[in-house]
Amino acid sequence: MKSADRQLNSRRRFQQAQELAAGVIGIDSHIDSLQRVLVMGEDLGKRWNVGHVDLPRLRAGGVRAPFCALWVPVYFEGAEAIRRTLDLRDAMQWLLEKHSDQIELATTAADIRRITKADKTAAFLTVEGGHTIADDLRVLRMYYHLGIRSMTLTHSKNNNWADSATDTPEHNGLTDFGREVVREMNRLGMLVDLSHVSDKTFYDAIEVTTKPVIISHSSMRALSNVPRNVTDEMLWALAKNGGVIGICFGEGFVNPSDAEALRADIKRETDATSFTGRALDDHAAEDVRKLFGTRVKVAATIDDVADHIDHAVRIAGIDHVGIGSDFDGVSGPPNGLEDISKMPALVDVLVRRGYGKRDLKKILGGNFLRVIREVIGK
Repeated sequence: MKSADRQLNSRRRFQQAQELAAGVIGIDSHIDSLQRVLVMGEDLGKRWNVGHVDLPRLRAGGVRAPFCALWVPVYFEGAEAIRRTLDLRDAMQWLLEKHSDQIELATTAADIRRITKADKTAAFLTVEGGHTIADDLRVLRMYYHLGIRSMTLTHSKNNNWADSATDTPEHNGLTDFGREVVREMNRLGMLVDLSHVSDKTFYDAIEVTTKPVIISHSSMRALSNVPRNVTDEMLWALAKNGGVIGICFGEGFVNPSDAEALRADIKRETDATSFTGRALDDHAAEDVRKLFGTRVKVAATIDDVADHIDHAVRIAGIDHVGIGSDFDGVSGPPNGLEDISKMPALVDVLVRRGYGKRDLKKILGGNFLRVIREVIGK
């Protein structure tokens, strides 16, 4: 086949993938773009040539219901962690009000269907890191009242009630209070997110929960051996629970050639516990600007991401796999998936690997929509 013919066929396939993606409720279970609003003052209502996500690129990628993460670095502690969470929620509110014709807050599966049917983006809010509740269930309940419907139990370090995947275990998983957190999230109707947690914390949460859980942005440890990825045994437990994993696009998560750099980044994480107020915010802003300052060259490719999807489907089943890119939370997304507008390219790869329309609807949002409905009740 001539080069011109190959290019024409490639463009046609990409257009077909765009059309397929546009016909589903595209859910990405983890994006970190609110940091760009809070720290850099960026208006995500317009298209940028930096970062990975904005409203125009969400539309281009067919992602209509992103999980917008309120990520608070672990060096924010106690009241400072709560304050940072509220600052991020305020940044989200600014975006919702500034572009009310394009984006709306969703707190239920029914909201997601209604908002996307109206051709808007449905923003589903999640808190990243259980340290943000400052060991107080009343704070958790207030987050719920602010429209937050999901929380990762830990981030990169242990908190006072749960062990992280990337720290030395202190609690042998969940403490008694950690189990109370899971039960309260079940009662409220909040998704229990087990990305970032240690293996023992994962199994403890699975044992306690009465509702399906999610793993919002992790990939397969069998393919890239980093502790934030999950084992096949964890996938079996997730499937038995009825939950869903969102496959993470971060370079080291999908390609072992990039994994060592990822481990080094985790070890280099800064400590700023001596700072408070504006000084702490300034320190965090510097970290965020470093993340967005350069695009790291990586070995990871779009086919690596598809390999992780294939593996998860093979082990857990088609009903338990989704997308959780971690866009705007990684500095080196895979080649071919440089930002969220490139999602149709991944759809094209999956179509060529034999995934039909019904399966793609599940992976691209249907599975997460089911869990949201089962956890929240509507």
